[in-house]
Amino acid sequence: MTAVTNLLIVGVGGQGTILSSRILSHLLSNQGYQVKVSEIHGMSQRGGSVVTQVRFGDEVHSPIIRPGTVDTILSFEQLEALRWLPWLKPVGKMIVNMQKLMPMPVITGQAAYPDGIDAQIKKTVPAAILIDGLSLAKEAGNDKSVNLVLLGKLSKSMNLPEEAWIAAIRQTVNPKILDVNLTAFALGRNA
Repeated sequence: MTAVTNLLIVGVGGQGTILSSRILSHLLSNQGYQVKVSEIHGMSQRGGSVVTQVRFGDEVHSPIIRPGTVDTILSFEQLEALRWLPWLKPVGKMIVNMQKLMPMPVITGQAAYPDGIDAQIKKTVPAAILIDGLSLAKEAGNDKSVNLVLLGKLSKSMNLPEEAWIAAIRQTVNPKILDVNLTAFALGRNA
């Protein structure tokens, strides 16, 4: 029996976190896992925090993840990575896009974007993978494909065949943008 795995996808509205969770759901279901997903949209239309909890295994009873039990955090933005860091298991993994998206309090001058987030993450999770997903997405041909870059990087740490990932992407992504997303996935996988 496979233990339940907890995966947290965190980012900012408009970054493609929801599409990423849908691709993961298709992938994991296609591989025979039971999958439960819970999405939290906090002002996502205005660049607010978006969090998706993905739980999978042979038998999953609830979509809700408790703090301190996350196996992997996939973060689309630095500050979101820092915000959700306490949810990670002591031996958990992190993949962090080093992009900075300014939240509304920073934009309005009420707060400052913290310095040294990458160092704080590395201090807590020395094996954290920090990636410039935006540059790779631009290389793929669309800066909105950061989500597929990050899924590509995540795919290297999960014990699932690359072909299964590609099938799930084909199953989920709009055919009009499929090629650029497959390129972004490959760039992230090989980064």
